[in-house]
Amino acid sequence: MYVQKNNKMFYALLIAITVQSIGLLILTTTGILQIPAHSFPILGTVIGSFIFGIGIVLAGGCATGTWYRAGEGLIGSWIALVLYAVTAAITKTGILKPVMDKINQPTNVNSDMSQTTGIPFWGLVVILTIITIFLVVRTLNNKKVRVAVPKLKQRYTGIRYYLFEKRYHPFIAAIAIGLIALLAWPMSASTGRNDGLGITTPSANLVHFLITGETKFIDWGVFLVLGIFIGSYIAARGAREFKWRLPDKITIRNSAIGGICMGFGASVAGGCSIGNGLVETATMTWQGWIALASMIVGVWTMSHFIFVRPMKKVQQQSAKVQQQTQIV
Repeated sequence: MYVQKNNKMFYALLIAITVQSIGLLILTTTGILQIPAHSFPILGTVIGSFIFGIGIVLAGGCATGTWYRAGEGLIGSWIALVLYAVTAAITKTGILKPVMDKINQPTNVNSDMSQTTGIPFWGLVVILTIITIFLVVRTLNNKKVRVAVPKLKQRYTGIRYYLFEKRYHPFIAAIAIGLIALLAWPMSASTGRNDGLGITTPSANLVHFLITGETKFIDWGVFLVLGIFIGSYIAARGAREFKWRLPDKITIRNSAIGGICMGFGASVAGGCSIGNGLVETATMTWQGWIALASMIVGVWTMSHFIFVRPMKKVQQQSAKVQQQTQIV
């Protein structure tokens, strides 16, 4: 959004949230599912999500991104993933837990937007749906001249083409993600886990299982993250794009710092870009929307230092060289 000046991917996220929220409205209204109200720490959500946003830029992707990029063979993502999961475990139950508790303790408030605003859940869903439809229609009707991007020659045919090569419009992919996020609720509930998609706690649980060997840490969420990794590996192999890729020293450093930031930030905030940014937002909680806004600010802040400022320096230097050339 900030670097490319393009909001299409953010609108795609809104589509996924909207699809999931409509489905949750149906499931809760019919009594199939119950979403319990809960409180949330404002300060921890803001600080944690901001730090998580910084980590996204440094690691080259969010928590989910590190899982699927690791499946593609990116060593930098492996580094980020390991440190993300370990840091999350340390923050949730280890030596950093007192720090997390200190940040979160004084600011717990009701997270339910329906209860605090007086607008029923269905009303909030309708408002979100109207906003999303407006933004999507406006984007699709945008008459700006589009630069023709040359297409590579099609390599595969049949089902392999649709699974491993075809590029889908972000809005179509967003609908699919929204449906997957919706299906996660009843599927997870059937195992005794009344929650939607989540990455941070399952990643931390996987670390605990590997250390202790106790099967109590293995739940639906752990199989979810392992499924993301396996699915990514299969997709990369199917597209013949799997390759072990060792990054340079700066990328290794950034990946390590990014993984630590994401693990700590998501634990403090009570969720990552999936748990807060996709799931909590769809349940119409303040935690989800405040976390999403804070993540965006964190991403913008680090993007400024990593991408925008260096770009501006290069542009300024180029302008100086041109000016000196003209004088000569």
